[in-house]
Amino acid sequence: MPQPEPLKTPETFQFFTRLHLQELTGLKATNLKELVEHIKTVPGSVIYHHTHRYLQQHQFLSPEPPNDFAYWVTEAINEVKLGERLASINTHEFSTIRSLRDKIAEAVEDFLNKTKRPLKEAPEGQEFYFMKSQSFILPTPYMVHSLDEFVQALGKVTIHSLYFHMFEARLRLEKGANDFSLWFETALGEKDLAKKISRLDPYTYTGEGLRAKIIQLVKAKLGTK
Repeated sequence: MPQPEPLKTPETFQFFTRLHLQELTGLKATNLKELVEHIKTVPGSVIYHHTHRYLQQHQFLSPEPPNDFAYWVTEAINEVKLGERLASINTHEFSTIRSLRDKIAEAVEDFLNKTKRPLKEAPEGQEFYFMKSQSFILPTPYMVHSLDEFVQALGKVTIHSLYFHMFEARLRLEKGANDFSLWFETALGEKDLAKKISRLDPYTYTGEGLRAKIIQLVKAKLGTK
């Protein structure tokens, strides 16, 4: 008996990928006051770089990446408690770079307001250098119309493509949700599946682990293994 055709929609989902170019901004900080002043005024691409750089470079190895601010505050300034507070900021809770920036700045300013002793200075050569990530978004040949096709394509695209649709589209492009969930809900009417993907905390997975989890959820919806 012939199998029924997969449910399709006129709205196609195309997978994109991205390339990053890292650039120095010319800005640096030697103490916490200078750090927070720059955090509050630099472009969003700078905040994005320093909160996601580790994830991009170690996407196959380590979940829950630390941000550069927490690392510098702990290692160069030796303010361990503030470093821990910055490291504990859950990036997944924020839907925009602006709100993430505000949370980081708030933590540093709160620490400065409560600290009576003189500011600590970073040793020479250990200043915090602000960098930014410039993204180049490129289309891939993978275009899908159904959940079946989506699973097949997701198994083939690069981790950079997965990263773009799950992290960058949601936070840096301020879509409010990852691209997959948006397409599942708006094009396919799969609201439950969209919610399950949205509720995932992608920062607690390796790149390949996140890919496998999404495929698992979609296959469960399809009733396949």
